[in-house]
Amino acid sequence: MTHATPIISPLRQRMLDDMRMRKLAPKTQSAYLRAVQRLAGFLGRPPSRVTAEELRQFQLSLVDAGSSPIVLNATLTGLKFFLEVTLDRAALAQKLRPVRVPRTLPVVLSPQEVARLIAGASNLKHQTALSVAYGAGLRASEVVSLKVGDIDSQRMALRVEQGKGRRDRYAMLSPVLLERLRTWWRVAHAQGKMLDRGWLFPGQNVIDPMSTRQLNRAVHAAAANAELDKRVSMHTLRHCFATHLLEQKVDIRVIQVLLGHKRLDTTALYTQVATEILHAVISPLEATRAG
Repeated sequence: MTHATPIISPLRQRMLDDMRMRKLAPKTQSAYLRAVQRLAGFLGRPPSRVTAEELRQFQLSLVDAGSSPIVLNATLTGLKFFLEVTLDRAALAQKLRPVRVPRTLPVVLSPQEVARLIAGASNLKHQTALSVAYGAGLRASEVVSLKVGDIDSQRMALRVEQGKGRRDRYAMLSPVLLERLRTWWRVAHAQGKMLDRGWLFPGQNVIDPMSTRQLNRAVHAAAANAELDKRVSMHTLRHCFATHLLEQKVDIRVIQVLLGHKRLDTTALYTQVATEILHAVISPLEATRAG
């Protein structure tokens, strides 16, 4: 039995080629295609001749449907690429109006709560992966992309290849984290769950990496086991890494490099949640106390 090859319209193929020419990441390509598909669904026809008024009505429909600012802006980013690059209609792309994303303070655990969270993970692989996220300040996608060869015990560093923004960097590797990684390596090797130069955290098949979805499920289960009453995600551990370093008086520019942030003001957000900084300041109200 043969399966028919899906027919791709010339417009879609052109957009695929445009994205491939610019070597956009697969996830970015999928997101951009979804944005154009959503516009086409709204119009009820191919979007090659979309008008400024139709774009305006489409954005209003997204708002009325309750789309979050993040989802709304991601959709507009995909459409902006489609209009500017694929259709060569840059003037029309300027009609799109991104919305401001409210900046909220991240949830931060105490060091003791982090220890409980890691201990609450159901197995050694998950405990070690959470330790890497906290101990090196890595994103979930960066944790699952690590390979055994990325551990540089001589320089006490972790090599992060093609992190966010397609940038390589080195993350810190503490003695405690190195020992945990070595313990995991010995156990995984003995059980045949890790290849010599393979993924540091393999999935069910050792030739594939653990997925970020699996890692997110693991941290939620660990939080439940630890009976934490705060909303916890994998990114919480990255927030904790930055905040706890700041509370240790580590220079914020050093933290910026360790996190791989392009902009210092992104890192500066943690000054608002570092309680040790707040405690170091004497409130003017203290001067009103009776001597």
